[in-house]
Amino acid sequence: MQHDHEGRDHVVYYQSRQLKPAERNYPVHDKEILAMKYALAKFRVYLLGSGPFVVYTDHASLRTAVKSPHISQRMARWLSFFVEYDFRVEYKPGRLNIVADALSRRPDYAGKTADANRIGVERVSAPSSSLIDDVKTTYASDADAKHC
Repeated sequence: MQHDHEGRDHVVYYQSRQLKPAERNYPVHDKEILAMKYALAKFRVYLLGSGPFVVYTDHASLRTAVKSPHISQRMARWLSFFVEYDFRVEYKPGRLNIVADALSRRPDYAGKTADANRIGVERVSAPSSSLIDDVKTTYASDADAKHC
């Protein structure tokens, strides 16, 4: 997140990927931990040493799952990976995080074998016209962007 001059938060980057065939068989908790591990590894250079940060999840039980005495060996390995980072996990319902929720439901990420495995996007909100205008104005006045 980046803060503008009025203190509003703006997402700088969204990232998603398709699950590999074996990963599709993971329990839900493991899939959520895998997503966190992937994101932390992807943005490692920005996050290490940057001070505390927040990871938002729409999986409320994730906070308690990692504290369970009965975790899988896979989850134990992944939790040891998280030790390097200074972060906390906060629950944010999918309906309040529309863009990220939509990314996790991309139709092209659905399984190819059966319609039951397909997930579609139910709703996507478009950026406001003022945001689009702000991006265009900023892009037009950015010297680095003119060289692209």
